[in-house]
Amino acid sequence: MEILGYVGAIIMGLSLGLIGGGGSILTVPILVYLFSVDAVLATAYSLFIVGFTSLIGSFSHIKMGNIHWRTAIVFGIPAILTVFFTRAVIMPAIPLEVFTIGSFVVTKSILLLVLFAILMLLASYSMIRKSKPKKEVTGEVKFNYPLILGEGIVVGLVTGLVGAGGGFLIIPALVLLANLPMKQAVGTSLVIIAAKSLIGFTGDLSGNEVIDWKFLGIFSAIAVVGILLGSLLSKRISDEKLKPAFGWFVLIMGLYILTKELILT
Repeated sequence: MEILGYVGAIIMGLSLGLIGGGGSILTVPILVYLFSVDAVLATAYSLFIVGFTSLIGSFSHIKMGNIHWRTAIVFGIPAILTVFFTRAVIMPAIPLEVFTIGSFVVTKSILLLVLFAILMLLASYSMIRKSKPKKEVTGEVKFNYPLILGEGIVVGLVTGLVGAGGGFLIIPALVLLANLPMKQAVGTSLVIIAAKSLIGFTGDLSGNEVIDWKFLGIFSAIAVVGILLGSLLSKRISDEKLKPAFGWFVLIMGLYILTKELILT
């Protein structure tokens, strides 16, 4: 199972490198079902892995000038503050047994996995549906500050709760609300994901969870190999074909998690 888990780490990195997002949504299921990591701890591990992998992946975009730093700051600050607050305050406040339906007890782990599965279904839809071709944007970037602030808070909350990078939420927001070209949106998204995930992870360091740094290092290193390979392959393979296929895979995984946690438990 561990070998499959490390293969999954490469696939996660490949997805980030090839299509600029989506891969991080596999991290928690890989940790929970292939490495038997507790769901709550898996969301913390995912923040570090996703943040570190995105940071490495952003370097090439920085060199190419694909980062719009003003947008990264305007969007990133509310997201960073929210994800840190979620990890440090909200997550510890959630009880181990949330509520009961008959004889079925909804634990904290089940609740997080169900929320994660719902997020996977939303992400799969955004990847499967055909996107309309967007015109390249020229001229001054125009900000819709209230919407960008609200989107940053929502993305920070989602990231804090389930440990996913939220690239499928960030990229459309940057294109529609900040009027960024797609290449800049992808590069800027990676910088935002890296910052909010790594800073959010520090919110877990003051808790009682024991962090397995050796495991985190190995998993993250393998994921980085995947994102570097993905970046190289992206020049040869069209993401228009890869995105829907990966979307269907994420959809199946999301349905599997819902079935396992709510029906087969």
